Amino acid sequence: QVQLVESGGGLVQAGGSLTLSCAASGRTSSTWTMGCFRQAPGKEREFVAAITRTGLSTYDTDSAKARFTISRDNDKNTVYLRMNSLKPEDSAVYYCATRGLGGAEYDYWGQGTQVTVSS
Repeated sequence: QVQLVESGGGLVQAGGSLTLSCAASGRTSSTWTMGCFRQAPGKEREFVAAITRTGLSTYDTDSAKARFTISRDNDKNTVYLRMNSLKPEDSAVYYCATRGLGGAEYDYWGQGTQVTVSS
């Protein structure tokens, strides 16, 4: 089992920045890849970014890559998502999830943290 605790969400004005954190505990073998997802009201959950234990990162779009930065501290088993130049359309509940090495699916999910960007 893996427990994920997210923090760092909140209300920010458009153009502002936030850093989300997600700390994992438990079976660390299942945390090879740590990913960030988000879900806005009435929309499906979407992938934002992910990073492996070796630091290989992927982003959903070039726009996300330009504004968001994912990083992790393996000693703390924590992933960070730095979000800059936030837009109202970035408002959503942000979730982190983990996947083991070679895993096809994300197995464990956090409870989510709300990000609201005001215009």
